[in-house]
Amino acid sequence: MPAPIVFITTFQIEEGATEAFKEAARRSTAFLEANGPQLLAEVAIDEASGRAHGIQVHADSASILAHWKLSDPHMRDVMQHITTKRVDIYGDPSDEVIAGMHRLSSQGVVITVTPLLAGFARLVPGDR
Repeated sequence: MPAPIVFITTFQIEEGATEAFKEAARRSTAFLEANGPQLLAEVAIDEASGRAHGIQVHADSASILAHWKLSDPHMRDVMQHITTKRVDIYGDPSDEVIAGMHRLSSQGVVITVTPLLAGFARLVPGDR
């Protein structure tokens, strides 16, 4: 089984948009829980700094590509309240995934890719 791919995305929440962002993030996450391919999706928020982080764990690059297609209309609601600052990717994403990140990097978003060295997963559907 290939190693998972972890995405940690850092966002700046637009001034005055914290509550709207939180509502949109909850709706998007509920949709992804019901329909998305990823093994794990979480949103963390630091209201004092106005920053949020999206954490996703995917089984492979095909899961990431499927997530992008599925979530695009739902993420527009979330994205109107935030600016993406950086995306840290851990694992070995495909060339197609890397190419998909080009739009963000061309807008000045910092993108890092760090290979995984060692680890294991005990994620079970329904666990939280």
